[in-house]
Amino acid sequence: MACYHMPMTNQAPTIAPAAPSQTGLRGAVVGDTRLSSINGEQGELIYRGIDIRELAVASTFEEVAYLLWFGALPTADRLADFRAQLNRRRALSESLLSLLRCLPAKGTPMDVLRTAVSALGVVDSHVTDMSRDAQMEKAMTLTASVPSILAAYHRISQGLEPLPPDPQLNTAANFLHMFTGDTPDANAVRVLDAALILHADHGMNASTFAAIVTAATLSDMYSAITSAIGTLKGSLHGGANEGVILNLLDIGSVENVDRWVERKLATHEKIMGFGHAVYKAYDPRAAELKRIAKEVGAAAGTTKWIEMTERMEQSVWQRKQLYPNVDLYSASVYHTLGIPTQYFTPVFAISRVAGWCAHCMEQYADNKLIRPRANYVGPRGVAYVPIDQRSEDINL
Repeated sequence: MACYHMPMTNQAPTIAPAAPSQTGLRGAVVGDTRLSSINGEQGELIYRGIDIRELAVASTFEEVAYLLWFGALPTADRLADFRAQLNRRRALSESLLSLLRCLPAKGTPMDVLRTAVSALGVVDSHVTDMSRDAQMEKAMTLTASVPSILAAYHRISQGLEPLPPDPQLNTAANFLHMFTGDTPDANAVRVLDAALILHADHGMNASTFAAIVTAATLSDMYSAITSAIGTLKGSLHGGANEGVILNLLDIGSVENVDRWVERKLATHEKIMGFGHAVYKAYDPRAAELKRIAKEVGAAAGTTKWIEMTERMEQSVWQRKQLYPNVDLYSASVYHTLGIPTQYFTPVFAISRVAGWCAHCMEQYADNKLIRPRANYVGPRGVAYVPIDQRSEDINL
């Protein structure tokens, strides 16, 4: 397979500043859902009626994916069959591996994931089949393939050969095995599995909305998930957890946290990991990840990151009364597990793809084109000026 590389550049595109949004669609209801619900005032999140905290303690990511897609938790036999079906779809085709080898080694994992998921739609001969069975097939393919894509690209970028999935391992264990090349520690697997549960769905967030807008045009599920990945890539959505760990690395030690927070607030800089568009109370995902972070830190023999994160939480609360969000504690969990910073948001996608697919299937089942209106606030009655009479003094 021939590879044609585009020139790489670090220069960001120049974009004219837009007028500030008055609403950002905050509070707008775009439709009904049976998948998840957030009570922002009380800090509650449910999947299909079940409290997220119960699922994080007692369930598995595969059970949660099944719950979201089928509406109820599986029996033992159905769960075993569901896991087997996912495992049969984890191995990547040679054509997709060839594509990953052709991509620039300096590409970001989120860009690679977006490109590879789009490629999955090219090779699926049933891509235009919109039946429920075909949608479920695509959902399983996407959920099984995303961790394999990321693990394979990571190894390729390190000059190593991708590893095949192990049919005996679940999603979390397979990812850790294919990513690191080592046999995954049982505690690490359980920690990552719980993190995947906590990120699997979260109402009508930006990436989920992007997915259903695409699905509502009756485009295929691969296109919808590609839209979601491109949206999750943004630093105001999935990229916030990367900002948290970069802040912790910049601070260096727990003794420096208060001064760092004071300086950031004095210069009116945003501190990643705090505040949320919906929660007016403690984010329940953050509460569970805080507990998990303490466990993984103790097991790894290093409590530095959780101590710094807790101190940052206390310091921000004392000064601004802001609650932490899911990104604050997920950063220290992933870092302690040895996951590189640039893979924090892609690991988020490993989980959220299950929720995206669930929302797409829900949208397809009772579809209506999503076509909002914009409030025009520009000028009216502007006369057309011939090209030879136009001034050079134009604000673009």
